[in-house]
Amino acid sequence: MTIEQDLAKIAQHEAVLVFKQFDECTAWELGSRLKAAAEKRGAALAIDVTLGGSTVFFCAMPGATPNSANWVRRKRATTLFFHRSSYGVGQQLTRDKADLTAKFGLAVADFAVAGGSFPLRVTGTGVVGAVTVSGQPQREDHKLIVEVLAEFLGVPLAGLELDLA
Repeated sequence: MTIEQDLAKIAQHEAVLVFKQFDECTAWELGSRLKAAAEKRGAALAIDVTLGGSTVFFCAMPGATPNSANWVRRKRATTLFFHRSSYGVGQQLTRDKADLTAKFGLAVADFAVAGGSFPLRVTGTGVVGAVTVSGQPQREDHKLIVEVLAEFLGVPLAGLELDLA
């Protein structure tokens, strides 16, 4: 896929993977489903679900490192700042040949544009938090979140897939 195709697909993810409601119980269920999906793939991830500025689910799976949690923090900051997936922000900056510091004055110590964080959007409310994973290549982190969200929300995955290029 080209960057333009990726950006169109990511915009589609962000438009259709929207909750009707989201609370702490929803966060726990989402985090648990991500953990189960990661275990099935044999991926060692750090998983975070943040709601209203508070972490309501966190899991560092066997094999995840302290650096995985740091990546989660930085990816989540990007998603919460832009209300977009960290992968989408990164792909847009790549396309525009720009970076966070030059374009927005954001420090790379605090923000990351690697894939793996996705906005938790509620119909009629907007972004209420973020779901973030770290530990795989960035495209696979993004893909895992999209697959789990689609299943959770009952949204058909057909047409939402990113090639693993």
